[in-house]
Amino acid sequence: MGTVTLGVSIAVPEPYGSSLQELRVGFGDAAALGIPTHVTLVPPTEVEAERLPAIQAHLAEVAATFRAFAMRLAGTGTFRPLSPVVFVRLVEGGAGCTRLQALLRDPDGPIDRELAFPYHPHVTVAHGISEKAMDLAFTTLSGYAADWLCEGFALYEQGSDGVWRKLREYPFGTGPTGVPAQLGSPTDEAAGTRGRRS
Repeated sequence: MGTVTLGVSIAVPEPYGSSLQELRVGFGDAAALGIPTHVTLVPPTEVEAERLPAIQAHLAEVAATFRAFAMRLAGTGTFRPLSPVVFVRLVEGGAGCTRLQALLRDPDGPIDRELAFPYHPHVTVAHGISEKAMDLAFTTLSGYAADWLCEGFALYEQGSDGVWRKLREYPFGTGPTGVPAQLGSPTDEAAGTRGRRS
């Protein structure tokens, strides 16, 4: 059956998603045309196509144990010089994203995926473009702010044309897993503007 390249992420809802995508393209990051604005939970991962049903079942199981949590974006950060990325900072909701991605990548599950760097939830707004353009992205969005209630995540597949397309959404349930209250403070989730790309 061959392989497919999958990713799991939380979509940044409208009107924020489209506006950030348009800005990213405007900064010169043409690849953004095929990348919906998102917070990554599982980065691009190549898997055997026959594993897709097991992966989808696993995602549904994880989603059912979670509950909705607040997400808030504010200001910019960068992974330079480690990685040529400028991002909008996630200052609320980071604990929920961190918990989710760990459950999704459970070593006993179908997506046992190691990360190149420690997980750092964020929204990329410039990647692999000139330093001048990345500086522009950093300053242009330095005062950016948006917030919403995250009620689930989605599975995406990257096509041969490089475009990421949604395969299925996974709404949260009302289970007990959720976000521990002691991990919900913005200061815990926003610590530092320089991290490592996930």
